[in-house]
Amino acid sequence: MTEVTFHFNVPAKLEYACRLLRKAHASGATVGVLGPDELLRTLDTALWSFSALDFVPHCLASAPEPVRRATPIVLATDCAELPQAGVLLNLGDAVPAGFERFERLIELVDTSDADRAQARPRWRHYTDRGYPIERHDLAARE
Repeated sequence: MTEVTFHFNVPAKLEYACRLLRKAHASGATVGVLGPDELLRTLDTALWSFSALDFVPHCLASAPEPVRRATPIVLATDCAELPQAGVLLNLGDAVPAGFERFERLIELVDTSDADRAQARPRWRHYTDRGYPIERHDLAARE
């Protein structure tokens, strides 16, 4: 069963996603990142520039098949575009169709009321279906 983790009170979602993906890559994980096209393009640029000392190998799902298979982090607008990966990072507003094929699903929720409101139905969806949910509240760490 997919393990679901919510990270709440994320101050800057893209920066946090970059750090999370850097950590995942360092641990050897394969990650599919799901989100709207414009956000993924911004994330693509951010992953190239957020740290002068770190390289986080990634590609868009539109890359040629051999590139996608060889790249540990793939950015896509639909789960069907993603190769097999251990982790799915959802940057979208809805429950990702096909998330069940991943070992782990990570949801990021920022501090805005709108993002929290969009996260509630996703939380309910997972709990109603019996998925174990782990909660990380970044505000509690401060």
